[in-house]
Amino acid sequence: QVQLQESGPGLVKPSQTLSLTCTVSGGSITTIIYYWSWIRRPPGKGLEWMGAIDYSGSTYYSPSLKSRTSISRDTSKNQFTLQLSSVTPEDTAVYYCARVIGCSVYGCDGARYDYWGQGTQVTVSS
Repeated sequence: QVQLQESGPGLVKPSQTLSLTCTVSGGSITTIIYYWSWIRRPPGKGLEWMGAIDYSGSTYYSPSLKSRTSISRDTSKNQFTLQLSSVTPEDTAVYYCARVIGCSVYGCDGARYDYWGQGTQVTVSS
């Protein structure tokens, strides 16, 4: 059974960098065909795909967030990390990590999300 767990600060000040880690158990982030993705849900809005890192370490980002987003991984810890810079209160959301099958170079629209973390609330406020 694959499990994902998000961790990181729940409160970030405006203009700072938000950093979250997803720890994966029950499966390796280097297994071929899988993409490891970050998604968020702002209050009162739908899910927004932010980006992903694949089994080889290649990264893919939402065009709207690409300039502020960086996804990396630590294969020794089976973790992948999201960094979102220059945050504003509009970045307040529940952030999720997920395992995905079927992304492309254009993103993960229409792909299959088979395992999710429970989500972590991040609030951007001074």
